[in-house]
Amino acid sequence: NVKTFKDVKGCDDAKQELEEVVEYLKNPSKFTRLGGKLPKGILLTGAPGTGKTLLAKAIAGEAGVPFFYRAGSEFEEILCSESEILSLCCRFVGVGARRVRSLFQAAKKKAPCIIFIDEIDAVGSTRKQWEGHTKKTLHQLLVEMDGFEQNEGIILMAATNLPDILDPALTRPGRFDRHIVVPNPDVRGRQEILELYLQDKPMSDDIDVKAIARGTPGFNGADLANLVNIAAIKAAVEGADKLTAAQLEYAKDRILMGTERKTMFLTEESKKLTAYHESGHAIVAFNTEGAHPIHKATIMPRGSALGMVTQLPSSDETSTSKKQLLARLDVCMGGRVAEELIFGQDHITTGASSDLHTATELAQYMVSNCGMSDTIGPVHIKERPSSEMQSRIDAEVVKLLREAYDRVKALLKK
Repeated sequence: NVKTFKDVKGCDDAKQELEEVVEYLKNPSKFTRLGGKLPKGILLTGAPGTGKTLLAKAIAGEAGVPFFYRAGSEFEEILCSESEILSLCCRFVGVGARRVRSLFQAAKKKAPCIIFIDEIDAVGSTRKQWEGHTKKTLHQLLVEMDGFEQNEGIILMAATNLPDILDPALTRPGRFDRHIVVPNPDVRGRQEILELYLQDKPMSDDIDVKAIARGTPGFNGADLANLVNIAAIKAAVEGADKLTAAQLEYAKDRILMGTERKTMFLTEESKKLTAYHESGHAIVAFNTEGAHPIHKATIMPRGSALGMVTQLPSSDETSTSKKQLLARLDVCMGGRVAEELIFGQDHITTGASSDLHTATELAQYMVSNCGMSDTIGPVHIKERPSSEMQSRIDAEVVKLLREAYDRVKALLKK
């Protein structure tokens, strides 16, 4: 199934940058006549599911050229003899370098073409992390990139979710010298992606694609494809002729909150405790400035949780303020404080352990990464600070958590 740019939605800026690659593959002489040279390597970076592989396939489809796909992990393998298996002494064999050579030899015979290496961090992370034969694969890749000219008609593309760990020799000018970020889609991009996945499915009149796009901030292309697929399966199980808004809402809740566990037995006491716990989160979220709007509150067990309150931002966020982070701390504390006020200090439960873990990590992030501590100041703390600095960080984290706890207690007492 040949992909083109029509199949890629939600990343218009990345597509625009890559259009010149298509033009080059279609008409290389147009560039060589004026002395222009395209980058040897193009690195696509971004979170999983944003469409990096799809973009590379679309370029090949648009240009009508061969597409060579390899995953970074495919370059290495383990070969074990029967005796070695029995002795648990498996031996790594460095076939990676040979596979890299074979890949480039095959590509040169089919030029113009595209070589695409997915998850290149599996083979291209900094050489300090590798030993012995695993270095050879990366070395061979560097040699091959230096061995072909920019106008031979071969475009080398790669994708990674972890650009920070790649070897600098791989990302320097002359190798992967163009880096293109493929971000999560904004609300307009999500609408285009949903329309693409829904175009071949019968839909009822109550479906508002724009509203679904607004209600799915943070979803990437893979998430939206999964949402539509879950809704389609739900419709098939129900014997419906068309997709409905209720089925799409069910799919969104399943992705955000997990699968309902309707048959799970809970005592009345457990249900009551869960109801008060989740009510604490909901009341704090509803009454705290800077908190995200509540999407849904439930005491229906989902996944490993007995209940939950999910929040969604009202619009796409490009940054987060201190007020919003403090609001998140307060919402995290809502469940524990509600348990204490209703059932007493001696009857608080382990149900808040996940909330406390989330709150503690958030407070540490605010102090160590964002410089949001008046005492420590606007600094970014390295991973392993001195014991004195660590003690100061811990004190500030406890202070933030205690202040959040006190704010929530005062709010819920009202």
